[in-house]
Amino acid sequence: MVVRVYIDTEFTDFLNPVLIGLALVADNGDEFYGECTDFDRSRCSDFVREIVLPQLGSHAGRAMSHAQLRAEVTDWLLHVPVRGRPILCYDNDVDPRLLEGLIGKPLPKGWQAENIWTRLDSARLEAFFAEHGHQHHALWDARANLACFQSKMDQRWGVA
Repeated sequence: MVVRVYIDTEFTDFLNPVLIGLALVADNGDEFYGECTDFDRSRCSDFVREIVLPQLGSHAGRAMSHAQLRAEVTDWLLHVPVRGRPILCYDNDVDPRLLEGLIGKPLPKGWQAENIWTRLDSARLEAFFAEHGHQHHALWDARANLACFQSKMDQRWGVA
C-alpha cells in the first residue's frame, strides 16, 4: 500500500526562504512536527511576523535547533517503509526544496514527490480551517491537505 506523506513548511519569506517550521503528516496516522529556534527573525516578511510567528511554541518540546531538526526529520523519514514507494505530497514547490535543504540531500531512495495543489478541494480546506483554525501553521496546514486531498478516483466518481 502506498503511503502518502503531506508536507507543509513555514519560512521567512518567498524571496529567500529560510525554514521556520516543518510538518509531515502521513495518511497512516504518523506525524512529525518541528520548529527551528535559530532562524533570523529580522528576515521574516510582515505576513510571517503577523500570522506565523505568533503560532510558534504551541506544541511543547517541538522547538529545536536547525541541527536537531535535521536529525529528527531524517530519522522520521528513514522509518517510513519504502516498499510501497511513499509519496511526498506538497502544495508549494518551496516545501520539498526546504526539506531537502534541511536534510542536505534528496529524499531517501524509494520516495516519490507530487505537487497536489490542483487536487485540493478548496471548499473543504475553507471548512477545515473554519472548524480547526491554525491556518499558516505547518502542522495544521499539512493535516488540512491530508483531509482535503482528492484522489483521482474521488475526482473521477465525484466523491466529496
